[in-house]
Amino acid sequence: MHKRGYHHGNLRQALVDAALELIEEKGPTGFTLSEAAKRAGVTPAAVYRHFSGREDVIAEAALQGYRIFADVMEYAYESGQPSALAAFEATGRAYLAFARKHPGHYIAMFESGISVNHSPELAAVSSRARGVLERAAADLSQHIPEEKRPPAEMFSAHIWAMSHGVVELFARNSPGTRSPFPPEDLLESAIGVYLRGLGLIPPDG
Repeated sequence: MHKRGYHHGNLRQALVDAALELIEEKGPTGFTLSEAAKRAGVTPAAVYRHFSGREDVIAEAALQGYRIFADVMEYAYESGQPSALAAFEATGRAYLAFARKHPGHYIAMFESGISVNHSPELAAVSSRARGVLERAAADLSQHIPEEKRPPAEMFSAHIWAMSHGVVELFARNSPGTRSPFPPEDLLESAIGVYLRGLGLIPPDG
């Protein structure tokens, strides 16, 4: 067996990479550390030189995922500037794109039961990711009269929930939930309905 960890000189990362593959294939609770070690090409005992257990490995996968996610969201936000609407819509699309491109990380972050408070580092990077969407929401909500303006945290939470729901139901190929519409179209139309309700985009027709 090819010993990825030793070959690359980074056993810790090789174990995380192996765990990500297993998370994607079997779910966050469907594999053992022994399986991750075998896939990385090392003995099970080697795992414990770097991680205290499976939860620790999954938490590291989530941490790395949040770093990628935060970078992706920030890039999307900046790409839409100077239009607050374009920046906001771009962050929604970026959420879906991240889930498609990094399914193992996505599961570790949102479906493994690992708390974002597992470590100070994980809490900080998850907060950075949420902060991008909140900033985009705050920018856009400046166009709403103050007395009708929802808090940016609520505004962004609604969009995050919609994005997450579309991913979970229709972008992960879950059995029995095949959508007649592309997930991107579902999300875009849902965000459109929401923004029209706030008076941020004109009604159809």
